[in-house]
Amino acid sequence: MDGLKVVIFGASGNTGLCCTEAAINLGCEVTAFVRDPEKLPESIASQVTVKVGDVLDASAVDEAVSGQDGVVILLGTRNNLSATTLMSEGTKNILAAMDEHGVKRVSGCLSAFNFWERSKVPERFLPILEDHERMLTALKASNQEWIAVLPPHITDEPGQGDYVKEHGSGPGRTISKYDLGHFMVSCLSDDANLHQLCGLCDKPDS
Repeated sequence: MDGLKVVIFGASGNTGLCCTEAAINLGCEVTAFVRDPEKLPESIASQVTVKVGDVLDASAVDEAVSGQDGVVILLGTRNNLSATTLMSEGTKNILAAMDEHGVKRVSGCLSAFNFWERSKVPERFLPILEDHERMLTALKASNQEWIAVLPPHITDEPGQGDYVKEHGSGPGRTISKYDLGHFMVSCLSDDANLHQLCGLCDKPDS
């Protein structure tokens, strides 16, 4: 992926930092879009182009997307499970900017609950799931080469560097934030992932 120009939205989040570091290690030219640049460690900030803005600000998003080869969407609300439109509205701004600038490839992080029957999802997660559903609808309706990544519970465990991936189903209960971050950017270079719902999980102990 040497030289691939990638902008990462949500680059200062738990998984976002892992993804940004993975993108650097894969040889990408990285733009980190963040609300608070103080949340980017200097070791990362010194190796990327930092764009400070709000994903709900269409002009800031447009500027960040211009000139890129690919986009990674890692928007989230951390531990806040309240109803929101942040992720879906932010995604719509990103997709509009991609249309404007002819950027085609995008990966978006949602939730393994998108695989589940709604009646089986724990009630406390339903408000967040509703916005992930709107986000997925926006990706599917776009003209982009989208990849929807639907992780299960994200842990702080060290990355294995190898993990299980399935298209169309969730293969397991947990995934390391390091492995998820790596996949969010590496999946952009594999055409087999295009227009797929990608489930991930840690490899089981042998």
